[in-house]
Amino acid sequence: MEWHFYLMVFMYAFAGIVHFIKPRIYLKIMPKYMPYPKALVFWSGVAEIILSLGLLLNETRTISIYGVVLMLLVFLPVHVYMIREDPKKIGAPRWFSIMRFPMQFGLIWWAVYYL
Repeated sequence: MEWHFYLMVFMYAFAGIVHFIKPRIYLKIMPKYMPYPKALVFWSGVAEIILSLGLLLNETRTISIYGVVLMLLVFLPVHVYMIREDPKKIGAPRWFSIMRFPMQFGLIWWAVYYL
């Protein structure tokens, strides 16, 4: 595998770990209409860690790539919420929120590249 594959693995593992170290970051961007925000933050962190580890094994790489794609699609409402919400409430400037939405599709392409 190429270095950028391992960068992707690290990125998802790191993001998953941050869910547990700094959950408030993720709670701020959780849409208010979603139930059980703490549980969603917890389980999305678990998913990112498990998927990142699954990417490392040949036997689970393909299913993990599909899992990453599904996860990124599920996260799209969060990015729409970030764009629509007051930047002060989510702790990020609007330009950052706007940039993150199309970035999700780039991350999807990045994952699919390894199929």
